[in-house]
Amino acid sequence: MIEDEDDLREEMVFSLGEFGFEVHGFSAAPAFYRAFALAPCDIAVVDIGLPGESGLSIASHLRRNRRIGVVLVTARGRLEDRLHGLRQGADAYLAKPVVIEELAETLNAIGRRLHIEPTGGLNAGGGTAAAGATRAGAWQLFEGDWILSDPEGRQMKLTTSERAVIACLFRSQGLAVSRDDLIRALGGDIFDFDDHRIDAIASRVRRKAKQMGMHLPLHSVRGTGYVLAT
Repeated sequence: MIEDEDDLREEMVFSLGEFGFEVHGFSAAPAFYRAFALAPCDIAVVDIGLPGESGLSIASHLRRNRRIGVVLVTARGRLEDRLHGLRQGADAYLAKPVVIEELAETLNAIGRRLHIEPTGGLNAGGGTAAAGATRAGAWQLFEGDWILSDPEGRQMKLTTSERAVIACLFRSQGLAVSRDDLIRALGGDIFDFDDHRIDAIASRVRRKAKQMGMHLPLHSVRGTGYVLAT
């Protein structure tokens, strides 16, 4: 999320987190681009009236990658402004003040389109997975471990934290992985880490998979951690 009003940005990041989204906030384009280069997001929620580079310019830049969703959020609510925003590459245009439930449903709708759209090396037809795929039974991780595919060929994009956890579980080849190892996979300190975050990530991955009709064999192991059954 790119929003230069600190209070509004923090409120929206928190509220979307309550809806199960993993959200990171930025006040301007440079910080966003630096983070995006390291870990591309699924969808960018962008204010138009930003300092420096405008949200319209950011939307136009991101539109070069068809797998990135773009939502413009702005006080400019005139018809001509909305049409211009959509022409610049936005998937949706919401006028402030934004109702958080509407924004959440907008993100869900765009997410569904992104997940089912066959692009690049994705195995949308259920054929052979891309080179370098990692297997756990009939489940697969590929595209640098960013894409999780079930035995029927359905695919789900993972966020940065989801990717770290799922890839760690894949490497265990069906054995239980301790919470400490999952914390290390997330780059955390086992002595200073809220391990409820592990449960939140697992819950979010299960929920996303269920929404897509995927029966993810991700199970909690009492007293240990988690296992991805094969």
